[in-house]
Amino acid sequence: MDNKLHLTQHISKKFNQELEDVRNQVLKMGGLVEQQVSDGLTALLEANSELGKQVVERDTDVNKMELDIDEKCTEILARRQPAASDLRLMVSIIKTITDLERIGDEAEKLGRNAQNLSHKAGANHHFLELRNLGEIVKKMLNRSLNAYARMDVDEAISIIKSDVLVNQEFDTVSRLLIMKMMEDPREIKNTLYVSWCARALERIGDHSQNICEYIVYLVKGKDVRHLSLDDIKKQIQ
Repeated sequence: MDNKLHLTQHISKKFNQELEDVRNQVLKMGGLVEQQVSDGLTALLEANSELGKQVVERDTDVNKMELDIDEKCTEILARRQPAASDLRLMVSIIKTITDLERIGDEAEKLGRNAQNLSHKAGANHHFLELRNLGEIVKKMLNRSLNAYARMDVDEAISIIKSDVLVNQEFDTVSRLLIMKMMEDPREIKNTLYVSWCARALERIGDHSQNICEYIVYLVKGKDVRHLSLDDIKKQIQ
């Protein structure tokens, strides 16, 4: 079974180039968003206010890229009136950049919290619970973007399956934070900050999963949103 999309060659070489250019723009946006997540997490764990500030400021670049790509897709849809796999490519790109922009928003939250709390003594110790969750989410996002670059359905399905790990780690962090608040009510405020950051990371995992679902749609022409992993596998057989 061929689980990778091979875009057909068009009579118009310019159309081929337009499609390739817009795909490359998505991957460039993905690279920026991935850096935002990594820097946002580092800023938290190291109580680095300056890095957190950079993450917040760069969010405008993420937003601009989304608007630019969306405008380019609209132009292609209007002028080329694509069909079949070309149309699915346009739809998947529009959906993907929406999720990338939302990942950028979650990364910005990490940066803002790093800024707000870095001046507190021992601030970095409050976020140690997020280290493992953050690493899992970063890896999931990286794999999702690589799978999108290769249009690899098998890898996309494997990543969708791995979202269970994100949810399990998020639940573990949540239980630890509840215990911390019960043991020392003075830690409630700081613990809530950690909880909000953990939720932001969990949502990044959800958006990464969405990107993988768009890969399946793009390659197989099957909308697998809201389906279980078993149902997804049945859809693409």
